[in-house]
Amino acid sequence: MINIGIIGGAGYTAGELVRVLLGHPLANIKFIQSNSQSGLPITKIHRDLLGETELLFNEPDFEAVDVIFLCSGHGMSKVFMDEHKLPKNLKIIDLSTDFRASGPENEFVYGLPELQKEVIESAEKVANPGCFATCIELALLPLAQHQVLNNEVHVNAITGSTGSGQKPTSTSHFSWKNNNVSVYKPFNHQHLAEIHQSIREFQEDFNYDINFIPVRGNFSRGIMATVYTNCDWDTQQIIDNYTGYYRDHPFVSITDEILDVKQVVNTNKCLLYPAKYGNKIMIVSVIDNLLKGASGQAVQNMNLMFGLEETMGLKLKSVAF
Repeated sequence: MINIGIIGGAGYTAGELVRVLLGHPLANIKFIQSNSQSGLPITKIHRDLLGETELLFNEPDFEAVDVIFLCSGHGMSKVFMDEHKLPKNLKIIDLSTDFRASGPENEFVYGLPELQKEVIESAEKVANPGCFATCIELALLPLAQHQVLNNEVHVNAITGSTGSGQKPTSTSHFSWKNNNVSVYKPFNHQHLAEIHQSIREFQEDFNYDINFIPVRGNFSRGIMATVYTNCDWDTQQIIDNYTGYYRDHPFVSITDEILDVKQVVNTNKCLLYPAKYGNKIMIVSVIDNLLKGASGQAVQNMNLMFGLEETMGLKLKSVAF
């Protein structure tokens, strides 16, 4: 069994993480920490888990666990790491933005399995990718691998309301969100940095703009990214190169049919629809922002770090209606 601790257990990603781990055959949750909910049953916050668990929010015991998941808000993981002396053999998976940027002082590995599975397998600390970043990177990596990203890239991506977290804001409460769609952070979304970083793992000289327009949707969960750029590949090259790249990656599937978000909701899947239009390639990429975009991918990384089958505990079924 893998003994697990969760820091920052009251948010959406932590709730999804607990739900997935409860169905994982080798996962044993030892503690779920929350500053605001200490001592309460976790079902007081994660109401969908009622009848599934009697776990309480409790204090961490780092000596009792093999891995911890950091699910606190952005900026809080660095604070946590600075304030705690952790056991040397403790593995860490961070779901914030804090450690995604590579650098000589960063001990965290960027945790996109479809980019560097072997590196994750030997890592002690993993920075889980962002949800938009995951969706967009998976659309672009086969192009980068073949060094054909030689123009600006254009991205329009819409995300469900859970992408903004559980704490209500002026743009996330129901009366504003319902029957409404809005653009936010055009051209300067924080996930752009990690997308550029991932592309340069294959194509070091990539220095073109990624013109990213994020959109808030009026639905709960899921991301659909429509990505396009100039490309000389014909239709057969597109099919061959995309299916070839993802042949050994069980959560990514290629299709020749237009996609919708419900095909991936409640799963750890990414579905890709690459197609040629004139001199352009368009890739539609869909994921569940809370699973492949956050907690599901975190468990996928845990599986790799502990030498388990990558799909263990993650064979989740999509919601048809």
